[in-house]
Amino acid sequence: MAIEYDLEIAAPLPAAPVANELLAVAETLGLFDTAVTAELLVHEGARTRLGMWIMVLDVGRGQHDPVAEDLGFSPTVDVGFRMDKFTDMSAQKDDMIRLVSTMLDRVPGDAVLHFQYEQVWLLRQNGELTLSEDDDIWPPQRLAAVHQPYRRATHAFN
Repeated sequence: MAIEYDLEIAAPLPAAPVANELLAVAETLGLFDTAVTAELLVHEGARTRLGMWIMVLDVGRGQHDPVAEDLGFSPTVDVGFRMDKFTDMSAQKDDMIRLVSTMLDRVPGDAVLHFQYEQVWLLRQNGELTLSEDDDIWPPQRLAAVHQPYRRATHAFN
């Protein structure tokens, strides 16, 4: 079973420009090798140096949209993160949070980072960022990677 997280954003941009922003952030963090392009992120996805697979997609929603129904906004872009089960997953999650935190500075819109619609890690609505109150999700090094102002609150999908 894959361990996957999704950053779903109600972005004013389609997937390709979001992938350009993600690539620029990932390059500053040293997450990818030089062969990764924004086009690759949109069409096939790419692996980070620790093996985490990342892909950026335009969202086409069917009738059941948990984000819209439970959180009140409709995502337009999904950044998918699949953990490599054979590499240090904590370090991969730390990389994911560093990437997501900086992405939130570069891509506007409501956003949610969640684990398979079971656990909301962070939620940005109307410009306000909240992080889950679960300290297992947010050990000190991950909290330190979030450079935006935030408050702690628990959100859930019904």
